[in-house]
Amino acid sequence: MSMPTRPRTGSGALLAGLIILAVAAITIGVLLAAGITPQRAWDSFFPVGGATPVTDRGRATRELYNIVFLIGATIFVIVEGLIVFTVFRYRRRADDDTLPPQTHGNNLVEVIWTAIPTAIVLFLFVMSWQTLNTVDAKAANPNVYVRAVAARFQWKFDYLDGPDGVGLSPKVLFSQVLPVGEDGGLVLPVGEPVHISLTSPDVIHAFYVPKFLFKRDVVPGKLNTFDFTVEEPGTFRGQCAELCGPYHGSMVFEVHAKPKAEFEAWLAAAIAKANATPAPQPSGDAAGPVVEAAAQNVAFTTPALAAPADKPFTIHFKNNDPAGVFHNIAIKDASGAEVFKGDLVDGGKDANYSVPALKAGTYPFNCTVHPNMTGTLTVQ
Repeated sequence: MSMPTRPRTGSGALLAGLIILAVAAITIGVLLAAGITPQRAWDSFFPVGGATPVTDRGRATRELYNIVFLIGATIFVIVEGLIVFTVFRYRRRADDDTLPPQTHGNNLVEVIWTAIPTAIVLFLFVMSWQTLNTVDAKAANPNVYVRAVAARFQWKFDYLDGPDGVGLSPKVLFSQVLPVGEDGGLVLPVGEPVHISLTSPDVIHAFYVPKFLFKRDVVPGKLNTFDFTVEEPGTFRGQCAELCGPYHGSMVFEVHAKPKAEFEAWLAAAIAKANATPAPQPSGDAAGPVVEAAAQNVAFTTPALAAPADKPFTIHFKNNDPAGVFHNIAIKDASGAEVFKGDLVDGGKDANYSVPALKAGTYPFNCTVHPNMTGTLTVQ
């Protein structure tokens, strides 16, 4: 019995190739129009956009990632190349009227495709184990001890005179309750080993700094610790990376890495300020009209305030959140410049803020610990 005539496929292969080239050209054009350069596109395959890790442990993590990426990319290129080769080499032709030779079982091929993945997995296991040991290694003589306390929904950093742990009671030299800003955050020395302990009074949180390539959970009732050395000065963003409640997004902090001399001067000044005798509270009634303000559940319950223009006034601020959750009120003008910042108030306490005279206008205010807490002060 004669076979039906089959169409030639040469033009089909050419059309497929042209379509692939057109799609690639359009994709490249769209990326370039969006400002994505080839270097930026390449860096997107690596952690933190290809940026160099800033700690000694981060370098070990990045080296492991590079190895895994190289193996994965090599396998991808080989497999995709063989698929494309097979599609074009063995495409249907006009004179295809018989089946090619059929192979059923090949011991050598089966051994190869079993042995190669096994060898890759064993290799990655050894490399991952070595990296894990490097990341978890304890520094011989840490120079800085910090206890990071994660509580819903803020961070506090206690600078200690020794290691924290079971049966140990280090002295708190200074507590940093402002997690962000020039006057806040976790301040560390560059080039000096640091020991961090993590604790939480409520739920599970996580200490995560992307530029460190490191994340560790903060578990209630369990003291997790880790050591590292920051190798570059700068300010690095950190956050809680474990969903801990409705205001999880407000649990951010900054790491300020300073040269050793600057860090020691900063720490000495911070300790001296913490130990200084507080100034006596002014006697008498509050100056000027009193404006009531309050905060609860990491939000201002009085987001709209009003005060008279061109005369001093007092904000009576009450923090109704639990103890350990600090808030304050910082007032800014239309340009974003800060015109007043009140002291931090612990949960369950209140304070009177003496605000200087302000001109008529609308002033936004926020909590410097939780920038997502905002409100508006109308002066008229």
